[in-house]
Formats: sequence, C-alpha cells, structure tokens
Amino acid sequence: MTGFRAGEGCEIDAGATLGYEYDSDADRPHIGDGAVVRHGTIIYGDVVIGDGFTTGHDAIVRELTEIGDDVLVGTKSVIDGRSELGSRVSMQTGVYVPTHTTIGDDVFLGPHAVLTNDPYPLRTDEEIVGPTIEDGVSVGANATILPDVTVGERSFVAAGAVVTEDVPSDCLAVGAPASVHELPPELQGGNSR
Repeated sequence: MTGFRAGEGCEIDAGATLGYEYDSDADRPHIGDGAVVRHGTIIYGDVVIGDGFTTGHDAIVRELTEIGDDVLVGTKSVIDGRSELGSRVSMQTGVYVPTHTTIGDDVFLGPHAVLTNDPYPLRTDEEIVGPTIEDGVSVGANATILPDVTVGERSFVAAGAVVTEDVPSDCLAVGAPASVHELPPELQGGNSR
C-alpha cells in the first residue's frame, strides 16, 4: 500500500505518514476535503475520515477507524484503531482512545483524558470493550473512563474523575471513583463550537 486518498484543499505537512501499512491487504486511508495533517502524524491504512479533519503534531490514528466531519485529534493523541468517532469531536492534547471505542457527535475530550478497554490488564483473558461516549458529552482534563462504560448524552465528566460505572444522560460525574450528580444549570445544553 502506498499513499492515501484525500479530498480537495488538504494541507499535509512533510513528515506526516498517511497510509502506514499494518497489513499487506490494507486499503489506503481516505481523508475528506479540507484536512490539515501536521508533521509527525501517522494515519494507518483502512482508515476513513470525513471533511474538515485536523491534527496536532505526532497524532496517531490506527487501522479500521472511522471518523466523521470536523474532528480535531490533538498533539500526541492516539486512536488505537477499530473505533468509531462521530462528527465535531474535539480531542485535546494527549488523549488516548483504545480499540473498540465508540464516540458520538459533538464530544469534547480534554487534555490527557484516557479511555480504557481492558478491565484487568494482562491478568485475565477478558474481552476487550472500549467505552461508549454518547452525543454532546464533555470530558475534563486527566479524566479516566473505564472499559465498557457508557457516558450518556450531554453529560459532563469532571477533570480528574475516574468513571467506573455508566453515567446517565444529562448528569455530572465527579471524583475518584466518580459519583453521579444532577447536571448544574451552567453545564446544561450540550457542547457548542
């Protein structure tokens, strides 16, 4: 596999790798119109990305990932593949998204937010299941969301929270382990750009 398929008006920095070959049968990645891919970014084969995609430096998007329109993958953020991201997702610096994760539309992931997919790393042979982040969710800096947890629509995960159980829609998760509270009025209404 060589190269990539990109739409119109894309800016791809020298030093970005588009079409990293992880398998000899992999398809070239497809990137929509108006992308900005910065130096050090690596995008694997079998990746499909919509219009308006932007990366910081040294971002990684691994194989079999589907990404909607107007998505930002911040500097040194990693999407470890086999995941689905909706449109208007903003991943700030250092965010980690493991395999088998689903992220909806209009989601904000603050700096160094960590999503996980293995309940007992290396201890037992468990099925790998990433979290589900539904539409309109905000996740604060350094928050951690554990495997197979769903964060409901328009909810807010506070900075530094450790989310071990599902968070219903329109709620606030705060603390370690996180406790769930009614969403304060100032945080209601979903994300805006």
